[in-house]
Amino acid sequence: MGLYLVSVAAQDWSQSGEDGYADVAAALNIELKRRGLPPYEPRQAAPKAPGWFEEKVSPSMDGFVALCRTRLTDTELSAVLDWSVLVPFALEEEIVLPVGTAYSGEETSVAGAPRVLALAERLADAVALPLDAIPAGNNLALSLWFLEGGAERTARVRPGPWAEDLDAAFYVALYLRAAQYCLRHGCPMTYA
Repeated sequence: MGLYLVSVAAQDWSQSGEDGYADVAAALNIELKRRGLPPYEPRQAAPKAPGWFEEKVSPSMDGFVALCRTRLTDTELSAVLDWSVLVPFALEEEIVLPVGTAYSGEETSVAGAPRVLALAERLADAVALPLDAIPAGNNLALSLWFLEGGAERTARVRPGPWAEDLDAAFYVALYLRAAQYCLRHGCPMTYA
């Protein structure tokens, strides 16, 4: 089994119960209103959308956290790592909601994808991540590329700082691709 970073379909965002996020959606909209912001409603997927985003979170995060600590401030590190829901619009700061999910426990931390994307792009630049070689779009493609040898084969022909710690490179690519997907498709992301 394990932990996955996944996109949330519009119908699941508004659905109550075990597979839904209606409690999180309602709490977020209350907090957005309190801040003078419009409510958030995810877009319905386009009829020809490529499915959904799903990547397995399995490698060690130690190297990624170390990379973040050398390249990001503590506040930026928190912005990358401490969210449990990513939304496709800008937030000045993380919003902590008094509603839990299966992954987040009793609270849900919501972050804006534009900020996470900007930070992931900085990390990708810092390690010279070969973005044109890294999969995007197909479910589990990124996870499989790193876990089944694609990254190692690419590292042999395109060495660089990214290839020195493939687990760290995985997380740079994961957060980058998740934020890109979130913004491109207008849907939230969460852990499941």
